[in-house]
Amino acid sequence: MSLLVTGSIGLDTLETPFGKRQDVIGGSAVYFSCAASFFTPVRLVGVVGEDWPHDFSKVFDGREVDIAGLEKRKGSKTFRWHGSYLKNMNEAETVVVDLNVLAERAPQIPDSFRDSRHVFLANTHPVLQQQALACLTAPRLIVADTMNLWIQTERTELTNLLKKIDGLVLNDGEVRLLTDKRNLIEAARAVLEMGPKFVVIKKGEHGCLMVTRRDTFVLPAFPADRVVDPTGAGDSFAGGMMGYLATQNSLAPATVKRALAFGTVVASFTISDFALDGLRRATRHTIDERYQEFKNAMNF
Repeated sequence: MSLLVTGSIGLDTLETPFGKRQDVIGGSAVYFSCAASFFTPVRLVGVVGEDWPHDFSKVFDGREVDIAGLEKRKGSKTFRWHGSYLKNMNEAETVVVDLNVLAERAPQIPDSFRDSRHVFLANTHPVLQQQALACLTAPRLIVADTMNLWIQTERTELTNLLKKIDGLVLNDGEVRLLTDKRNLIEAARAVLEMGPKFVVIKKGEHGCLMVTRRDTFVLPAFPADRVVDPTGAGDSFAGGMMGYLATQNSLAPATVKRALAFGTVVASFTISDFALDGLRRATRHTIDERYQEFKNAMNF
């Protein structure tokens, strides 16, 4: 089944207790695409500036990621983010962020992508997310991500977006900020009242929580013994989740729960090294092995 993602593509500077990397490939759409491509072909929509230094044919080398929706915009600069985990590995401190091309018009969705059935609106401005949705003809499942910046500065547009999507993925701090509620179950139910059918709350090293109008599901994080760089873990989680769902003909609760488990496992590879290096070393075979290990650990 077709899976489309639109979101940020950027150049990251990363600092963790394990070292520093400068101007590495990042962005929500990139991590998502790499993660989802273990399960299904991905259609990527995004934009970079004319200063983009990398060859995109090599970024996704060996992966089924269609980059027909990638735009390199003349006269614009690429999104850049400098994040530090020196104080807290569970939460990035933004040192510098330059929206650059992300503050401009949305990239155009190719005609060949408009029939996409599964859609993930990775973290970017909620106006751009809505513009992308307006171009699609028959999406079956629409899930979005967001962040505290948009909750604080674009609440009206974010509220409009929530009325148009099936699922929302965000972290525990963001859902509390969005709803002004401390209890995560109560906060998730408040989000459901805004429009989505389900809410997935990412809790970092404490796993994730999914709430629907009928069900509540809690899943721990994979017990990783190596955490080098948490950047992109949430986007990788979403990529694994949506990649698996795109291969299924069902959105039954049991199917979605398996999707969350696959997302959790894929994210465990991301955090094992800087930037995309952990995902690049993973294979579908190693993911399946780790999924079975994770499943066995949940049995009691």
